[in-house]
Amino acid sequence: MRRLLPLLFLLAFAVPSFGQSVLVEAESFDQSGGWKLDTQFIREMGSPYLLAHGLGSPVADATTKVTFPETGEYKVFVRTKDWVARWDAPGTPGRFQLLVDGKPLAETFGTQGAEWAWQAGGSVNIDSKEVELKLHDLTGFDGRCDAIYFTKDGSTPPSDDKILSAWRRDLLGLEEAPTVKDGYDLVVVGGGYSGMGAAISAARMGCKVALIQDRPVLGGNGSSEVRVWAMGNIRRGKYPRIGEIVEEFSDHAKKSPGTYEEFGDEKKEEIVRAEPNIDLFLNHHAYKVDKDGDKKISGVYAFDTRTSEQKRFSGKLYVDCTGHGTIGYLAEADFDMAEKGRMGMSNMWAWAEGDEERKFPETPWALDLSMKDFPYPRDHHGQWFWESGFDKDPLGDAEGIRDWNLRAVYGAFNAMKNKDGADQHKPAFLTWVAYVGGPRESRLLQGDVVLTQDDIVSKRDFSDGCVPSTWSIDLHYPKKQFAEKFPDNPFISIAVHDQRVDRNYGYPVPYRCFYSRNIDNLFMAGRCISVDHQALGTVRVMKTCGMMGEVVGKAASIAATYDCTPREVYERYWPEMDELLKLPGKAHRAKLSDDIEVPSDVPPLAGPYGPPTGLDPAKLPGTVVDDSEAERIGKWTSGTGLKGYVGYGYLYAGGDSGGAVRFAIEAPEAGLYDVRFAYQPHENRGKTVPVLVETKTERLEKKINQQQVPPIEGGFISLGELQLDKGEVVTVVVATAGAGGNVHADAVQLVPVKK
Repeated sequence: MRRLLPLLFLLAFAVPSFGQSVLVEAESFDQSGGWKLDTQFIREMGSPYLLAHGLGSPVADATTKVTFPETGEYKVFVRTKDWVARWDAPGTPGRFQLLVDGKPLAETFGTQGAEWAWQAGGSVNIDSKEVELKLHDLTGFDGRCDAIYFTKDGSTPPSDDKILSAWRRDLLGLEEAPTVKDGYDLVVVGGGYSGMGAAISAARMGCKVALIQDRPVLGGNGSSEVRVWAMGNIRRGKYPRIGEIVEEFSDHAKKSPGTYEEFGDEKKEEIVRAEPNIDLFLNHHAYKVDKDGDKKISGVYAFDTRTSEQKRFSGKLYVDCTGHGTIGYLAEADFDMAEKGRMGMSNMWAWAEGDEERKFPETPWALDLSMKDFPYPRDHHGQWFWESGFDKDPLGDAEGIRDWNLRAVYGAFNAMKNKDGADQHKPAFLTWVAYVGGPRESRLLQGDVVLTQDDIVSKRDFSDGCVPSTWSIDLHYPKKQFAEKFPDNPFISIAVHDQRVDRNYGYPVPYRCFYSRNIDNLFMAGRCISVDHQALGTVRVMKTCGMMGEVVGKAASIAATYDCTPREVYERYWPEMDELLKLPGKAHRAKLSDDIEVPSDVPPLAGPYGPPTGLDPAKLPGTVVDDSEAERIGKWTSGTGLKGYVGYGYLYAGGDSGGAVRFAIEAPEAGLYDVRFAYQPHENRGKTVPVLVETKTERLEKKINQQQVPPIEGGFISLGELQLDKGEVVTVVVATAGAGGNVHADAVQLVPVKK
């Protein structure tokens, strides 16, 4: 039963009169049924709310029980909105009813007003103090309810968008003073990849950590709610141990969006809860900070998005992993935000085909689309490029950006089901549409270094470079082909890549991008770090953000140990930080004063190019030389698209392009060896690829049909057997002349021949 509601309340905004009033927050319903708790837009409209996200099928009722102070007649108001009214769209897709003890009120809600407001619901007679309320969805198309207000006074409640306004606190019986949570070395706000990396890293280095996340799951964009697969290479560069923590919780989705199961929400939570030094606070929205003077945070306030109970978290250090730089903004940290060219927000989606015809409701309120107005969702999913909100307000109108995306998705599927795509999609049905948006760009908090595109492509060497960024500089713009119909707010994007980023070793992002230049105890990790708009294009992917968190967590342990600032970690304690960055991710200690222990089950140390993404040469028989160690002549392209390769990829070039690849491999002992060459077959490969094998006494020439599958495990083919002395070098040259198609070069192997 709902824990408390009735209070005698004097309405301060009306003519003074006493009346009995009851406020019911929708998010605190005993059972939410099929309604979803939406917390994305609290800063805009002041509260979480319930969303009837049923993909066109009405969701199950949300129910709760309420104790009224007395029986009698009450006026009813419901805080809601007609979510398509701002666009003057025909129809009202968000309709729902309020049932009181099983009887629906005469008014249908979600039908009035483009903004959040209290919609009058008429009067209801309360015959018993114990009452059951139900929210009954009528459409399945994203009706929304924030709160329900019963009053005998009859006055409309105030339209106050302040978070936990005094009016709400009073009616809910909430204490003015928050619950105190103190004694932390590090308070982490934001539970995406960067927040998880920071919390786990700091906890394993002996810090007491609070991890605050406003959603019921961890992972952020890399959770089942958003389903962006984890990109960015890890475990490489100057500190190849960085990324081992990310590897523990990272998803392995086969596409983006993948399936619910692939994103492993439960696994992420288990890993965090397994750390004794972490207190995890899911469903907590941080909304206010206290400061000690102008340059230091002394506390962060968050409230439980289900009960509205507020808490105050205090610690020595804080890290903003919110993506939007929210904590930094509240603390008046310096920040920047691109005025033009800002990337938008994606809401991805998926569909499937059944065994029989499936109906889908007409959506006159959605974007009016035909099949030519959007890219066909091949492989049954709408990908990252279902993106809008370019140069729109990513903070003050995030709900509007999300809702426009929903209108685009429903409009596209309506075209597939009910318009010019109907004949081809009779058994099609929606399986998932993200109602939690995946934003890309907003505030960028400024540190002692503001990293630029020129820094990255010129490989400017910062002494504190530590997080390898391997994604290209990937910036999104509206795709002109699909922008003509809705030029003010296109909903399909195109990615423009600057490929000059070192995608193997990675560009080491400096540590000085991970703390505020004017708030002394504030770190940041994730897409709100100190970079410019262009540089954001390479650092914003999940695994890279997670590695930022790992670095921040280790820096926090030094700052907490020496009671110093994040800046002083760089200026005074960098040699010690350097040693921590070389530790395995599983290294740990219970307290800051303890010795660090390294367990026996740590991953093998990766090289400067990270662990192999293909077959590990060290685990193959004999001696192997990968293409990364070979000499290239002419123009060759690196590839990873044909799976089963050795090492990190392979090389390919056009036939008769004048190119060649020269491998040199040394016999470890004297004996008879089988000389082998690895390639991946493809229909565009040459049938007569020339391969030359030479030793100090032997010369073998071969023609290889690279359209055929290599006969030896690992993708190898034998070039012949040779008797070799210890230390004798065999050279293998793969050329393009006369190949009859593209040439593929992957690896060379020497395997002893057993007699």
